Amino acid sequence: MTDFQDSIEIAGIPWLSMVIPMKNEEGNVRLVTEGIAAACAPFAPFEVIYVDDGSTDGTRETIRDVARTYPFVRLIEHPQSAGQSAAVHTGVAFARGNVICTLDGDGQNPPSEIPRLIAALNGREFPEGVALIAGQRVGRQDTASKRWASKAANRIRAALLKDETRDTGCGLKMFRRDVFQQLPYFDHMHRYLPALVNRDGWKTVHVDVGHAERHAGKSNYANLGRALVGVYDLIGMMWLIKRRKKAKGTERSLP
Repeated sequence: MTDFQDSIEIAGIPWLSMVIPMKNEEGNVRLVTEGIAAACAPFAPFEVIYVDDGSTDGTRETIRDVARTYPFVRLIEHPQSAGQSAAVHTGVAFARGNVICTLDGDGQNPPSEIPRLIAALNGREFPEGVALIAGQRVGRQDTASKRWASKAANRIRAALLKDETRDTGCGLKMFRRDVFQQLPYFDHMHRYLPALVNRDGWKTVHVDVGHAERHAGKSNYANLGRALVGVYDLIGMMWLIKRRKKAKGTERSLP
């Protein structure tokens, strides 16, 4: 076992939990894990939680194999596919760190970009009033149709929700675990985190991050499907914002 792996094992409870949804990504597990090990060694102790969202290939077996080399890896399983937001929600529930970092399991969010988000923290704490550090992709390596659909959806969303975010589809995000657990859950909520934290009185810091081509496999999501679901999501988000709780309680000492 390497010195790096020894340090992970003895370093104690992780402060940082990386939650990564996986669906039929057996060809990307090792690439992502090795990238995280290389990029995040200075930030130990951390953990990587792979949430297998009902994969039908060898994803689970590959994660188990990788965990023999990298003891910071954990595996959580969904018995059937429930979607990316459900996988993130499940991973956060099992996480031990107070700081959560999400990234896509297809390798298109390079792990080498994670330190950019960590640099926006105050040590291991979020800046005052900030609950979300959101990556925004530059130099996207997607197809032209996917880039066009994403740009159109982001413009509509930003105009209606005023979340001041140009790219909510970026999977690379870092947020406070306690704040996330208080957010209302719904499918596809991961695309609305800036609006959701803003609804609860928190701020978002934006960080430009790189983007890579998919290493292996194929996307599990179609542009048309995302667009049709997005209409309902936007209506729901507008309703949630209007119905937000407008006061917070403060306990006072009594004689």
